[in-house]
Amino acid sequence: MIENLAIGLNAILNPTSMFVIVLGVVIGIVLGTIPGISVTMTIALFLPVSFTMDPLNGIMLLVGMYIGATSGGLIPSILLNMPGTPANVGTCFDGYPMTKNGQAMKALGIGLVVSFVGTLASVIMMILLSVPLARFALGFGPFEYFAIAMFSLSLLCSLAGKSILIGIATGLFGMIISSVGMAPIDAVTRFNFGTWQLSGGLDVLPVLVGMFALAEIMVNAEKSRKLSKEPAAVIDTKSVKGFGFTGQEFKQQIPNLTRSTGLGLGLGLLPGISATTINLLAYSLAKSSSKYPEKFGTGIMDGVVATESSNSAAIGGAMVPLMTLGIPGDMATAILLGGFMIHGLQPGPLLFVQETALVYGIFVSMAIASFVMLIAQFYGIRLFIKVLKVPRYILLPIIFTMCVVGAFGVNHRIFDTFVVIFFGIIGYFFVKAKLPVGPFIMGFILGPMVETFFRRALMLSQGDYAPFLTRPVSGLFLAGTVIYLVVLTISRYRARAKAKAAASA
Repeated sequence: MIENLAIGLNAILNPTSMFVIVLGVVIGIVLGTIPGISVTMTIALFLPVSFTMDPLNGIMLLVGMYIGATSGGLIPSILLNMPGTPANVGTCFDGYPMTKNGQAMKALGIGLVVSFVGTLASVIMMILLSVPLARFALGFGPFEYFAIAMFSLSLLCSLAGKSILIGIATGLFGMIISSVGMAPIDAVTRFNFGTWQLSGGLDVLPVLVGMFALAEIMVNAEKSRKLSKEPAAVIDTKSVKGFGFTGQEFKQQIPNLTRSTGLGLGLGLLPGISATTINLLAYSLAKSSSKYPEKFGTGIMDGVVATESSNSAAIGGAMVPLMTLGIPGDMATAILLGGFMIHGLQPGPLLFVQETALVYGIFVSMAIASFVMLIAQFYGIRLFIKVLKVPRYILLPIIFTMCVVGAFGVNHRIFDTFVVIFFGIIGYFFVKAKLPVGPFIMGFILGPMVETFFRRALMLSQGDYAPFLTRPVSGLFLAGTVIYLVVLTISRYRARAKAKAAASA
């Protein structure tokens, strides 16, 4: 492992790669400070930019933005009570009260430090777990990969909100859209409606950018007049030493930091559990474990430590299933999967063998990015705060132009600009109708994988379905799929019945 890490370090130890890492982190922080622009949208916006780079630098740019945006969201959460990204929702609970109590720099400082600790811990865990898991997965065949893909698709039901059926329906819709174009095995043209532009299928990038970024722009434009005009808090950085807190205060937070980081690491490994959920669970756990739970919500460090360490720790956890099995851990890594695909790369165990320098280059770059994030936020805090003052009527058109131009830049086809606008409208409809976008994206990305491995498996078994159940790993994942759906259905039914009983009481 040490030798491979040295190979990865050597691959990125050049001015261009270092500049890309710094650029990704800084852009992620800047966009993360803008309320309404999620981590997923941030990564989706720069997919076209990454396509113009070589694979390693392109993926490092996106991963750096992933780390930067997750941490950058704490700034508006603490200063304006507006979460920069959904992963920073819980930070508002105690971060903003600390600002009102005159402790803004302390809240920002402790949030930044624990975010760094959580990110670095998750990267170390990712390196330690990914290699043995990838070695184990090298023995997988089409039966196992099909079962894993089906298990991943079942997990999309957790992203479906209140209705499992709606989640399944939107996921199937995504799979149908992914089947447009040539079939993966026999190259039969499907659903092109006599249009040659559709014969090659729909490119991942325009669909993702449309569904996330463009739809989010429309929603933000609609809400722009209703957004709070409250100015950013004024922070006296000159009278504050270091990060604004003492060593003794940090020492008191170590148990909370350890517990919340562990929660983020563990839950981040499970596909389908978002950083938002982990963020809120960590806050609840910190409150229930505290000796003074009544102080939570009044402006104490404990709440900020719990939320910011957990959501940052989830980064490495979500990357483990992506890198080793090709399964997105959350929506941000689903977009990252799209980033791998546009470079002709398929994450999974074979990637560790065929692209050793790339894989370990990504690992090392994530560790470097965590340090860059710490330094950039500490020295650039006043600059990042100014981003909050940029009027929406200036910001949104710029982002819209980036989306359309980026979609065109992938294949240099005007058709792709229409695709991104079309799916932007569909994404906007999803938001207005309160339909979950997550299952659609998971279905669109994993659909080809399900079809390809299913057909390969049947070709290998000569049409016999039994190996899907008799092969241990395949049978285990398929059984897990059924059990998960049954348990989820029962729990949703009980929750609905309890809500009805409470309403009628």
